[in-house]
Amino acid sequence: MRRRNGGRPMKLWSRGFLVVALLVAGGAAWAANPEDTLYMDLAFGRVIIELRPDLAPATVAQVKKLARAGFYDGVVFHRVIDGFMAQGGDPTGTGTGGSGHKLKAEFSSEPFVRGVVAMARSSDPNSADSQFFIVFAPAPALDGKYTIFGRVVSGMDYVDQLKKGDPARNGIVANPDKIVKMQVAADVIAAEDKAKLPKPKEQEPEQVVTPHGIVPK
Repeated sequence: MRRRNGGRPMKLWSRGFLVVALLVAGGAAWAANPEDTLYMDLAFGRVIIELRPDLAPATVAQVKKLARAGFYDGVVFHRVIDGFMAQGGDPTGTGTGGSGHKLKAEFSSEPFVRGVVAMARSSDPNSADSQFFIVFAPAPALDGKYTIFGRVVSGMDYVDQLKKGDPARNGIVANPDKIVKMQVAADVIAAEDKAKLPKPKEQEPEQVVTPHGIVPK
């Protein structure tokens, strides 16, 4: 999508960072690498995005870096066109902002189908930054023109609930919905595993016997 110038998760099995998550997308199960999976929490529920470093390695690396820095937390979907796409990732909420680090285009032959996640840009193919969009339906007119870096594999029904914009204003949303939190799945799973570890017992202080009784050393 041009940027203005200026399913459900099943049980997770984990062992450290060697984790295989089975997700259901369109009725088919697939194995996901948590390091290349995003959890995008909306007010309605969690959206799970499978990242595609095989298609766009530099873009995936940047999105993960921004997510880990909390860049996307609280950022709105400022432009949502019913039946087409939802665009967000601009910290200013105006469609003109970004992280300040431009990306070179990583166009591919991957088709734009429902749930595809791609980078927004201006007329310059190498102007993508932090803004992205998710398509609600197949959009073959976009094929090969925008960097696809992922696809929603669970929670697309939550994306469908995002507040729609005014068609007369090119989909700009008044009082838009926001991303509550964006995280790399591997980080979430690692934190959960760490929280389950037994806490070390506190060492009891040494004691000594004195004429006045037993006291801490």
